[in-house]
Amino acid sequence: MIKKPNEKIIRYSASVRINHWLMVIFFLFTAISGLGFFFPSLNWLMNILGTPQLARVLHPLLGAVMFVLFVGMFVRYFKHNFIEKQDIVWAKNIGKILKNEEAGDVGQYNLGQKGVFWLAAVCLFLLLVSGIIIWRPYFADYFPIPIIRLALLLHSVAAIGLIMTIIIHVYAAIWVKGSIRAMVEGWVTRAWAKKHHPRWYREIVEREKPRQEKSG
Repeated sequence: MIKKPNEKIIRYSASVRINHWLMVIFFLFTAISGLGFFFPSLNWLMNILGTPQLARVLHPLLGAVMFVLFVGMFVRYFKHNFIEKQDIVWAKNIGKILKNEEAGDVGQYNLGQKGVFWLAAVCLFLLLVSGIIIWRPYFADYFPIPIIRLALLLHSVAAIGLIMTIIIHVYAAIWVKGSIRAMVEGWVTRAWAKKHHPRWYREIVEREKPRQEKSG
């Protein structure tokens, strides 16, 4: 007899969750201190890292660590974030999505999640490159002033783009009930998986069948 499957499905392993929340911490410190650099009226935000002087030292270091953490996540999940035919179906039914209904045979991630993934990747890459160019006293002296000015502009635009992307990411996680729990505790219910990611759910069920037959 085949045993009834467990109601919970593991969506994120402990290592993935730790990586994610470390990224959140480093993002908050880097973004908040960066806003202090960008807007004179928000200079006081640099105090999140102690003092403005200390913030200038720690801000690029924290940003570099955040990028390394994202690389680990990128390597693990980029193969699940390519645009597919069903993503177009999902996009065409955006009205249903906004009503918390699902459309299309969605796999592990939907088009919205894939968009956040690639936008974050592009913004972080631009932040890294431009950040290295403007990083004093280590690298900035190797570049001419026009390049440094261009890098400052690019760094600012990419930073704003990343902040907006993360805001969308957080809003979507709150909007879809069960998403935050998945990243905190690591699991989702079978009903949640079947509703929001039906193709991924079927893949999980197929992988479970041999184990159920052996234990049955």
